[in-house]
Amino acid sequence: MKYKRILLKLSGEALMGNRQYGIDPERLSEYAKDIKQIIDLGVEVAIVIGGGNIFRGVAGASNGMDRVQGDHMGMLATVINGLALQSALEDADIPTRLQSAVHIDEVAEPFIRRKALRHLEKGRVVIFGGGTGNPYFTTDSAAVLRAIEIQADVILKGTRVDGIYTADPEKDSAAVKFDHITFDDVLRKGLKVMDTTAFTLSQENELPIIVFDMNKRGNLLKVVTGENIGTTVNL
Repeated sequence: MKYKRILLKLSGEALMGNRQYGIDPERLSEYAKDIKQIIDLGVEVAIVIGGGNIFRGVAGASNGMDRVQGDHMGMLATVINGLALQSALEDADIPTRLQSAVHIDEVAEPFIRRKALRHLEKGRVVIFGGGTGNPYFTTDSAAVLRAIEIQADVILKGTRVDGIYTADPEKDSAAVKFDHITFDDVLRKGLKVMDTTAFTLSQENELPIIVFDMNKRGNLLKVVTGENIGTTVNL
């Protein structure tokens, strides 16, 4: 097993499936099955999920809403997604805990690092909701921060694209995929992997990032067992 403890970053949009917004139960079920495969192998799994399928603070701000209010709404959207994913994982007989950076004690535990580590050691999946708990920080930043705090071996960024390309492969058929690339080269080439704050934090802490297609069944298992799929970003 190449990775013992991972932080899986999912976008809120990933939960939409083929819908225009909201949550697709079938997509959740597929994700739960993929996660169960690696849990059964003894991998410790933490998850950070975005909220873009429900609300984006930046989009709200661009339409005249107060940015801080918008970001707080986005944090709550990530908790909603976390609850949905928790339900799907538990339906697959995976013990799961949802921890929120925003205190909503009736539905989620508060984020406590030592408690999160204990859950992981006991084989429970830990979902981190509420972003960092602060406005102006994305869920990418939350993912990197939590990964560092729990001493994850790697950040797995599950997307609908199978890696990092020289250009957007959905728009440019001539785009070329990277198998491996350094942090410095990503910055030098101006490639979009995560927002700059998150990416720099990952680089400073020498935490590798693997970008891969989460929507292809079995890919998560391939990544954690060391198969060369997606794009690995490291020093």
